Amino acid sequence: MKAMRTLVLGSAAGLIAISGAQAADLPVKAKAVEYVRICSLYGAGFFFIPGTDTCIKLGGYFRADVTFNGSTHGQPAWNGDLGEQNRYHDYYAARSRLALTVDTRTASEYGVVRTFMQANIQFTTQGSNTVNPANFTASPAAGTNTALLNQPGEGYVATEYIFLQFAGFTFGKSASAYATPWQGFPGNISSFLLGGQNTDTGVNNIQYTAQFGNGVSGTIGLDDPVVWDRTAVYNLSLPLNATLNSGNAYAGAHAPDIVGNIRVDQAWGLFQVSAAAHEVSGSYNILNAVAAPAGSVGVAGASPTALSEISGHPETKWGGSVMAALQIKNLPTGPADDFKIDASYAKGETKNVISTAAASPSFAMFGGTSAAGAYQSIGFGATTDAVYLPVANGGDGSLHLTTAYGVRGAFNHNWNPNWSTSLFGSYSAVRYDGTAKAFMCANYTTPAKAVSADYVCNPDYNVSQLGVITRWVPVKNLTFSAEVQWFHLDQMFQGTAVLGPAAPKPTARYEFKDQDAVSLQIRAQRNF
Repeated sequence: MKAMRTLVLGSAAGLIAISGAQAADLPVKAKAVEYVRICSLYGAGFFFIPGTDTCIKLGGYFRADVTFNGSTHGQPAWNGDLGEQNRYHDYYAARSRLALTVDTRTASEYGVVRTFMQANIQFTTQGSNTVNPANFTASPAAGTNTALLNQPGEGYVATEYIFLQFAGFTFGKSASAYATPWQGFPGNISSFLLGGQNTDTGVNNIQYTAQFGNGVSGTIGLDDPVVWDRTAVYNLSLPLNATLNSGNAYAGAHAPDIVGNIRVDQAWGLFQVSAAAHEVSGSYNILNAVAAPAGSVGVAGASPTALSEISGHPETKWGGSVMAALQIKNLPTGPADDFKIDASYAKGETKNVISTAAASPSFAMFGGTSAAGAYQSIGFGATTDAVYLPVANGGDGSLHLTTAYGVRGAFNHNWNPNWSTSLFGSYSAVRYDGTAKAFMCANYTTPAKAVSADYVCNPDYNVSQLGVITRWVPVKNLTFSAEVQWFHLDQMFQGTAVLGPAAPKPTARYEFKDQDAVSLQIRAQRNF
């Protein structure tokens, strides 16, 4: 036992000696741990990326929306099954979204180098105004429309802004230089307030901003027109359907939109003037005239045929738009109250008037009637950049650019730090020149429609919106909102006609009549 104790103690002493020798070889002071450092150069929330001189801020929001008698994010019931008010229309539509933003900034001899990204992870009950079986996900007619990929456990990621800023230049997907700071949201939460431009989810562009001092700046840019800056071009050799729509005969994009603004920012508010130039081009004179039946796969209307290339095409024209915007801050009605308004005029660039956070709508709405022998009433409006009728079909072969103008605005009032209300509205008009009207009416007014004696064909129309929203902020960065919106379609047709609208509507006699829709949108949002 004594021998065993001596052995154990000797081994322990040897290990301690070895450990002491190794410890003597270690540096006197270990390398300091590099903790995250706050970056105060660019505002709250920024911190240095460890090991770099770049500051980063992570943020975003969670948002849950539901719209009654409308589509997601406050879209009025102005077309599709919602406009028809048939048995397929959803009484409500909901969307849940988590937006994530990444903002990085680095100081340089050329100024701040910035990158920014926002991605939306979201799930929608159904991303369409038309939800009958032909348009559900997995239907051939739905194709690869990601807005419809809302099966259980799915949803999708939507890209909003992704851009780089350097020495006054912006490259990537960002707001157009044409846009106002409030985009299509002077006081509303609906993403569908018409009357002016809206690129709040970004458009691919290159732009340069110059600061002239005293709050005066100017920006010029080139926007990719394909996604945001086009509506439709109609080849009127193709039949117009019951709601005055036809296949889109736009040609490929040959030039970017040229956009710019001059802006004055002061303590009293903001004033801005914007202008844009937009190329309008038709594809060919001969195009497929028969659309694929609903729910099937086939050649769509206005698609090319083997005769298209040799048939010729209309000459390209340039259109454009202008906008003036005004914000007045610190109104005497209350702290932080303000008033925003913008007015727009466009010729050949209707997207900058009939504009939403999605594609520009054409309108088709149905309602009751008191006209003798009529099944229901109908109101519609086609949103186009231009129309043309080839010479071979009795036309002049030229593009006739569509004119549009509008105004929108809001008065925003804060009752106290927790409650606020906004009153908002808009008015928009779409006009066709005399030749375009003649071509459109000759196409639309066929003997089969058996029009009434008091029938008048006029494709011009106006749309109006009026709404009110109240917000409650119980704690910082958490907001509950309720918004009521009235939408009115003022169409110019008169009388009655026998029409065959989209199923399930029957072929019957309809009265041409103005239409209305009222929607309610409720939102819960937490910013972080």
